[in-house]
Amino acid sequence: MSLFQNSSILIAATFLVYVSARYIYRKTGIALLNPILISIIVLIAILLAAGIPYEDYKEGGAYIEFWLKPAVVALGVPLYKQLSTIRKQLLPVIAAELAGCVAGIVSVVLIADALGATREVVISLAAKSVTTPIAIEITQTVGGIPPLTAAVVICVGIFGGMTGFRIMRMTGIHSPMASSLSMGTAAHAVGTTFAIDNGGNRYGAWASLGLTLNGVLTALLTPTILSVCGY
Repeated sequence: MSLFQNSSILIAATFLVYVSARYIYRKTGIALLNPILISIIVLIAILLAAGIPYEDYKEGGAYIEFWLKPAVVALGVPLYKQLSTIRKQLLPVIAAELAGCVAGIVSVVLIADALGATREVVISLAAKSVTTPIAIEITQTVGGIPPLTAAVVICVGIFGGMTGFRIMRMTGIHSPMASSLSMGTAAHAVGTTFAIDNGGNRYGAWASLGLTLNGVLTALLTPTILSVCGY
């Protein structure tokens, strides 16, 4: 067995690649050098060059996947620190989250349907804007394809993280609350990370709230919305 077929080595390589990519991104500030995007590209190149099947990598990756759910819970820390401020805006926040959740699900379903996607693909895209562990659970519940959902969620997060704040500035949205809440709602954990990097705990708290509320609402509403849309 080659060195790179060892699960511990693969986990260490994954962390090393990500830490290096994050360091490069912070030094350059270039949006296209997104740490997650670069890590994916580099790790795929390593697996192909070393002839390692994805199944072997997944054995080690399962340990990383296990910590995804606790990592989402950890995002509640900045949320707790800004709790008193959030309470004052709770009603408009819930209304905005409900609108964002419904719009996110309905828009992707209608677009995918218009482009001729199959039923399984359409329902696999419905949970595109929530963090991976929640999205996979939702997709399994409605009968979709979890690996497809996971891939789409990552792509949505990377795109949202790279472009979200720029798009909002171009459209005249400058409020830390509105922009951060939108990032968490549309780009889940990746968007929340970008929000924290851009504005610290203040931005991170609103983004964490957006991520959390959208996750709960999407889990509750996805089956009903899909049913109304004929799926």
